[in-house]
Amino acid sequence: MNQIKREDLVTRISEREDWDLIIVGGGATGLGCALDAASRGYRVLLLEQSDFAKGTSSRSTKLVHGGVRYLAQGNIGLVVEALRERGVMLANAPHLVHNEVFIIPCYSWWSSIFYSVGLSLYDLLAGKKSLGRSLLISRAEVIRRMPNLRQEGLKAGVIYHDGQFDDARLAVSIAWTAEEQGATQLNYFKVNGLLKDGYKVCGVRATDLETGKSYNLRSKAVINATGVFVDELLMMDKPGSSLLVRPSQGIHLVFDLSFLNSRDAIMIPKTSDGRVLFAIPWHDRMLVGTTDTPLNAHDLEPRAKEEEIQFILDSLATYFVVKPERKDIRSVFAGLRPLAAPQKDEQKTKEISRSHKIIVSSSGLITVTGGKWTTYRQMAEETVDRAAETGNLTKKKSLTRNLPLHGYRESVEWTDPLSVYGTDAQKIWALGKEHPHWKEKLHPRLPYIQAEVIWATRFELARTIEDVLARRTRALFLDASASIEAAPVVARLMASELKKDESWEKEQVLSFGKVAALYNGLAT
Repeated sequence: MNQIKREDLVTRISEREDWDLIIVGGGATGLGCALDAASRGYRVLLLEQSDFAKGTSSRSTKLVHGGVRYLAQGNIGLVVEALRERGVMLANAPHLVHNEVFIIPCYSWWSSIFYSVGLSLYDLLAGKKSLGRSLLISRAEVIRRMPNLRQEGLKAGVIYHDGQFDDARLAVSIAWTAEEQGATQLNYFKVNGLLKDGYKVCGVRATDLETGKSYNLRSKAVINATGVFVDELLMMDKPGSSLLVRPSQGIHLVFDLSFLNSRDAIMIPKTSDGRVLFAIPWHDRMLVGTTDTPLNAHDLEPRAKEEEIQFILDSLATYFVVKPERKDIRSVFAGLRPLAAPQKDEQKTKEISRSHKIIVSSSGLITVTGGKWTTYRQMAEETVDRAAETGNLTKKKSLTRNLPLHGYRESVEWTDPLSVYGTDAQKIWALGKEHPHWKEKLHPRLPYIQAEVIWATRFELARTIEDVLARRTRALFLDASASIEAAPVVARLMASELKKDESWEKEQVLSFGKVAALYNGLAT
């Protein structure tokens, strides 16, 4: 396997005069578009202003699902599409997506009947791609499977199946697959303008944030896949455009798995704000979320609000016997949803459709917004179809429905921290032959080894400590304090690979510490 060198990718864009497609945004949708287009044979360039999956795409609830609550809202079309794509994701990336059992505790007989009927419909809509039949289970069975669940008033429970995954690692896998299909993808490359031939968009102006050098890059079509930032690119195209996105913030808290005391997940069907709440096992932790807070502004590093943290703690206290407290939080992270802007200000964000939208401006700029991780592939296919039409590209059929992603491996031992690398896991262990200490852990409370830092730097375009500890591994999301303590080791390993000096190491540790402080549950 050849090392991926960023300077080689930059040279590649310098030598090519034009592209078929330039994609702006390196989240799930943008990476999906790059893979779809490259696998069709189009010449593809993707540019991301920060790191791949830095924003929304690394901060999800880690569920690959049809959306039980969308079913309750009557959005059957979205549920059917998502259930179909859930099956595609499981088939194409079994090393990253797996079947998870969810239990809904029922504290009234009516609720047990209601959820049994509803989830039977959910199973029916999944058809052949069902992950398992939903079942009504007894009170005793709920207690056996969820011993920390409040027993007072418990009548029964309902079991159903959905998918679970590692979002940032799936993003890396998609990026790898796109690279193998011929796409060129660069992080830390900011688009700051659009090129136009008359009134038609014909490329972008972009700056390499590492060197400060600017480039005029021409293409037959440009896709705006920047998530919550789509309006910024639209304003470059047409100043004064109406806003397409109204961001909503959701947060998650991470605790030791002992609070869940189960390998099953819990779906709390209704909280005080009318949303559902999930408590799921994830990388040997318990992840709980999410909230729904409308925002009027957004940035790359959203911060959890005190009231959001307390809301989740209060909700857990209602359902758990041993109640997690503030001091028990290992990490807290916030993510933004790029929801379609409502027509009325009073419309609640939980009522705004999660369906995606593809808009072609009069200039030919293609913008895709909305949607969810589960449907990223379908969104990408439709977006590339529109881009090919807009850019007068030779029509070619999408191939991604049956395209295994990089690292594809059917038999996975989920307790192995390296399982998320699929077939690359053995190559990471092999790095230990270069330096035996690379097989040592980064930190006693983290499952990651030093070789993963080397791998991320050599083969996954990791450029900062945060890239490694937040997205190539999930250390920051699992234990913020341990990640801060591991940062100097990561800096030293990366500096050796990137040929950086001691001052770079110190700057990186300081910079990461400021970001990681936002994930510390004891911070205010």
